[in-house]
Amino acid sequence: MILWLWLCWGFSTSAGQPDSELMARYLEEELMADYSIMEQVARRVPRQAKFLQRLETRPRMSEFTVKSTIISRYAFTTVSCTMVNSGSEAREAVFEMQIPAAAFISNFTMSIGNKTYYGEVTGKEKKHNSDDKARHKKPPSPTDGRENGYETFKASVFIPRKMQAKFLLHYEELLQRRLGKYEYTVSIRPQQLVGRLRVEVNILENSGIVSLEVPPLRNSKHKGNGKVEGDVSPPPSTVVGHTKTLAKVTFNPSVVEQTRIARNGILGDFIIRYDVNRELSVGDVQILNGYFVHYFAPTDLPPLPKNVVFVLDSSASMVGTKLKQTKEALFTILQDLRPEDHFNIIGFSNRIKVWQQDRLVPVTPNNIRDAKKYIHNMSPTGGTNINGALQTGAKLLNDYIAQNDIDARSVSLIIFLTDGRPTVGETQSSKILSNTKDAIRDKFCLFTIGIGNDVDHRLLERMALENCGMTRHFQEDEDAASHLKGFYDEIGTPLLSDIRVDYPEDNVEQVTQNFFPNYFNGSEIIIAGKLINRTSDSLHVEVTASNSKKYILLKTDVAIDLPSRNDIRGVPGLEDGKGDKNYIERAWSYLTIKELLNSRLKSDDNQEKDYLMEKAKSMALTYNFVTPFTVLKMREAGLHSEPPQEEFISPSTDGIGEKLQSLQGHKAPPGIRRQQDKQRIKISKTSADGDPHFVIDFPSSKFSICFNIDGEPGDILRLVSDHKESGVTVNGQLIGAPAPPNGHKKHRTYFSTITILSNKPERSYLEITPKRIILDDGERLLLSCDRSAIVRSSSLEVSISANSNITVTIRDAISFVILIHHYKKPAPYQRDHLGFYISNSKGLSSVSHGLLGQFLNHEVKLLQESLNTSHQQVGQNQTEALQPNPTNTLKVKGRLIPVVWKQRRIYNGQQEVDCWFAKNNADKLIDGSYKDYLASHPFDTGNSFGTINSL
Repeated sequence: MILWLWLCWGFSTSAGQPDSELMARYLEEELMADYSIMEQVARRVPRQAKFLQRLETRPRMSEFTVKSTIISRYAFTTVSCTMVNSGSEAREAVFEMQIPAAAFISNFTMSIGNKTYYGEVTGKEKKHNSDDKARHKKPPSPTDGRENGYETFKASVFIPRKMQAKFLLHYEELLQRRLGKYEYTVSIRPQQLVGRLRVEVNILENSGIVSLEVPPLRNSKHKGNGKVEGDVSPPPSTVVGHTKTLAKVTFNPSVVEQTRIARNGILGDFIIRYDVNRELSVGDVQILNGYFVHYFAPTDLPPLPKNVVFVLDSSASMVGTKLKQTKEALFTILQDLRPEDHFNIIGFSNRIKVWQQDRLVPVTPNNIRDAKKYIHNMSPTGGTNINGALQTGAKLLNDYIAQNDIDARSVSLIIFLTDGRPTVGETQSSKILSNTKDAIRDKFCLFTIGIGNDVDHRLLERMALENCGMTRHFQEDEDAASHLKGFYDEIGTPLLSDIRVDYPEDNVEQVTQNFFPNYFNGSEIIIAGKLINRTSDSLHVEVTASNSKKYILLKTDVAIDLPSRNDIRGVPGLEDGKGDKNYIERAWSYLTIKELLNSRLKSDDNQEKDYLMEKAKSMALTYNFVTPFTVLKMREAGLHSEPPQEEFISPSTDGIGEKLQSLQGHKAPPGIRRQQDKQRIKISKTSADGDPHFVIDFPSSKFSICFNIDGEPGDILRLVSDHKESGVTVNGQLIGAPAPPNGHKKHRTYFSTITILSNKPERSYLEITPKRIILDDGERLLLSCDRSAIVRSSSLEVSISANSNITVTIRDAISFVILIHHYKKPAPYQRDHLGFYISNSKGLSSVSHGLLGQFLNHEVKLLQESLNTSHQQVGQNQTEALQPNPTNTLKVKGRLIPVVWKQRRIYNGQQEVDCWFAKNNADKLIDGSYKDYLASHPFDTGNSFGTINSL
């Protein structure tokens, strides 16, 4: 039967009609069999000798396995590959693996026959001796060339006849968030069909995994990837399973399925995309064994206005597809500009052409139309004057910023695109760099894009690094239009500017970059550092940033467990000395080395460059990372050592969820002292809280009055109404609950929502519930009540004390405090609700009204008072009960109201208030009746009875 299969295979091949399915099934069944069968077939079928010799020209790959563990965005990847030489003589085997250019190789081991070689990371020497190269192997290393963000790791060995070689490659990377997703990619390009091919990825994210997806295999060359246009389904044999915090993805194609994807074994990139749960807060702060990592990526923020100048290469080398795709991308990008943005376009070759001289134009339909015409008419000609184009763009943007009253928190940037090197004007890279930096002067950011193989990658990368930008490189044969649009989408929606993240100086050290000029929607800011005082109970975190017209302050204290509780040694999968794989520590070292490499790239001082190189090299050696300053050298482990086992160094996810801290919180800006947080709330008695109970304080009269409002669930009560004068209105909506047992009420009511509206100097409103706050001043902002934060604009400040209270200050003259009442185990008659307190009413007018507002500027007289109170000071916390006098009467606006003496507890029972109580829903005490204070909707600003207005 075997002979017949080989004969049929040979016949079909010679006829030019290979049966790929038959070949695939045969390989799947026989690939792992004893390779001596091939020799028997060859001897029995002499006519096939040449064919079999060709089959034996390279060792056969019998196994290719990738296993990865991703813990909080940090990925450990192990690639295992086995090659078998079934030939009659030693043959060269080449292990080749594309890895992300941002990844660091951390280990490499290989065995050939009964010999094992392990990789040792050493400092790179200036001179390399050729004697280090053994006859049977070549030293492995990443190639210098980068393709589409990847480097190729290559190791070649000679495998003796009838033996096998096994390779184990380990690398690590910190996943970057782009366009709202983390993307983990594994290159599957064994260049031949493999009997056992498997990819397994385990993900642990304690914040919660969302939007997990596995798209079709991606092949940059668009050949043999089997992708159907519009197909979004996972590759065949992919299995995806996940819980709230854990996910497991496997890809295990048979040889038949591999053949259907690509007969040459170049399957493409296996991709996993996902995101985590997040909100506007200080972010996700994780602490483990004396190290911390801080992920900051707020959502639900309005975008900042942009001032953008597009600088586009139109030299002769852009002729054809490159310029065509650039134009297509720009047409789409222009359409995506927002009405508040301003822009201009510069085309350059040996000449520099500015679309709109000496200005940036607003985004209008006519301007977009004219800009598209300008781009459409661009034609490739002449050389490449990079320096002149950048100088023109920088001057244009600098002049616009200086001469116009632009929004101080808008984001200005230059997007620069070229496909070549400088050939006209200044051509020396160092001069171009210094000229560009001098022209920009840290006032805005420069983003660079290179297309094709002729660009000066180092120049574009350094220009972007020195000017707070990013760089991208695309190949000529790729879909440049979609790549350009994708890159613009990454930076096209700035949400925050001038972001600063601070920690107490006496608690942390060696913190990575903590100031960022901009935060773009869909990206993420990452900071890491070491803890100095490991015995501290908490780590204070503060973040300040600007968002459009608002100043945002976020802060929190992150609890720190004792080191013994954070120690992950002993967790299943971390035995045999692997317990020191502290992923947070390695994330910190990864970020630190990357910053040292970038700093060295930007530096012009040789002494500083040497210092940065030595520091990066030292850290790379400590953590066994292969970097530009370290090299992987192979050492023989022994003549009869065991072949490398598939010991995946990545930490196991088992049990780590219980050991890991993942807390979220918020920050304070420079110059603001922490003591202010305790002093911010001014104790106020004038309030509406509880069922609801109203208290009005009259400091000059030295007493308080109180009353109840027995409303219906769903009623909206007008608490403060001063819309026509100060522009402020406060409404509170009631929620119902059953009455307590043996109570006299048919039900209870509480405030479930407080709405604060203001139309001076500009329109804005706040909608507050026990769980969240919506702030809308033309731009909507969502805040969580369980995260401390401060948001400040020109006339409004909102300060949140997590799960406690919200202080709202309007024009520094009006202040309200809203208490948050949460019940851990509520009784049937209890509901989470709000309490409303007026702490400063100076900015409200003398004609303000509402259930509380009508008393703010009017005095109330007590005509008769009990003898027991003649010596008492109202407002003191009195312990002895006071006897009410039934003849006590209040005089309010000429009306006489009988009152009795009561005691009320406010501020969650923290303060006791003595007050004169008016019965019957405050009959005669308030103007009109209870129903006159009902608003038709939460945004009703009517300030006189029967009048309804909307903000």
